[in-house]
Amino acid sequence: MSGVRVLVGTHKGAFILSSDGKRSKWNVSGPFFGGWEIYHMKGSPADPNRLYASQTSGWFGQIIQRSDDGGTTWFQPGTKPGEETKTSEGFPKTESNKFVYDTSPETGKSLTTHQWYDGTQHPWEFKRVWHLEPSLTDPNTVYAGVEDAAMFRTTDGGQSWHELAGLRGHGTGPKWAPGAGGLGLHTILLDRRNSNRMYIAISSAGAFRTDDTGKTWKPINQGLRSEYIPDPKAEIGHCVHRIAMHHSRPDVLFMQKHWDVMRSDNAGESWHEISGNLPSDFGFVVDVHAHEPNTVYVIPIKSDSEHFPPEGKLRVYRSRSGGNEWEPLTKGLPQRDCFVNILRDAMAVDSLESCGIYFGTTGGQVYMSPDGGDNWNAIVHDLPAVFSVEVQTLP
Repeated sequence: MSGVRVLVGTHKGAFILSSDGKRSKWNVSGPFFGGWEIYHMKGSPADPNRLYASQTSGWFGQIIQRSDDGGTTWFQPGTKPGEETKTSEGFPKTESNKFVYDTSPETGKSLTTHQWYDGTQHPWEFKRVWHLEPSLTDPNTVYAGVEDAAMFRTTDGGQSWHELAGLRGHGTGPKWAPGAGGLGLHTILLDRRNSNRMYIAISSAGAFRTDDTGKTWKPINQGLRSEYIPDPKAEIGHCVHRIAMHHSRPDVLFMQKHWDVMRSDNAGESWHEISGNLPSDFGFVVDVHAHEPNTVYVIPIKSDSEHFPPEGKLRVYRSRSGGNEWEPLTKGLPQRDCFVNILRDAMAVDSLESCGIYFGTTGGQVYMSPDGGDNWNAIVHDLPAVFSVEVQTLP
């Protein structure tokens, strides 16, 4: 029988939730890296037992962790077997924290700057890895979206990382400005039909596409409108929260923007709004049913300042028509006094015959539906605040 492994990154460690194909009983493992912020954890489609995790601390910096046995054991790639992973003072050694921006050979300084909150130019400073996206075909190749916004790649299983500098250097970088949570590259989508094509999203620069494996990039923000920037129709500067697509239709994209739920039918060349009858078009997550490419899920949040569900009712909204017409899914979810948030990387789907939908909250709950959203239950109630949720469907 097939199984499911849910990878959960939280404010204070990583957790792995596992079940068989019935998804009625769950085993909870963790915390791994207790006390550390785990921004993201994801498995390789080419080798389900190969997992990568972004381990971050304001005190100790960034560490990449890797597991080759489905999360039972972990190690820092780049650290030789038997080598100490802590300094003589007992602090973690960030051996795999080698995210170095491209610089000028002559000066050693960054090739570009970006806009700061006050409108001045600011140097690029590496802070953390927001998102890890393993290659569809090679378990040793992984893309990393980082803050300050840039894209890195490893081809040796995380031992070394190199910037795909064409993104920051393509021309609009000096106009990128951080959102409330920082200047982070948080979404990476790989096109299964075209290995040269990828989509990324940056808060708050917008969405971009490459058609040559990251050498050059194109802003894809036509049709987006943001009232709070000087030019509401600007080429860049839009705070995109998340993008999703179905692998069978890689030209059709769904977006949860700071405000507005959007759709593109031409690989991001243009966008149109599909918020329809949602109670709020603000939110962070968006995802697509594994077997129904026109079935989309969002979780509305009341506003960009309050960050909790409208009316204190936790509702997932589903559209079976690709947007505009939305139905609330509430069975098993709290419908009073619920004031949690659901962050941008905290929703995922499995690919079992009856598609499972999963999301985590800042209150520490991980909810799942085994039937496409009709019924919900909590796998766990009391984790630290959930940053990310990813799901592996196992043979």
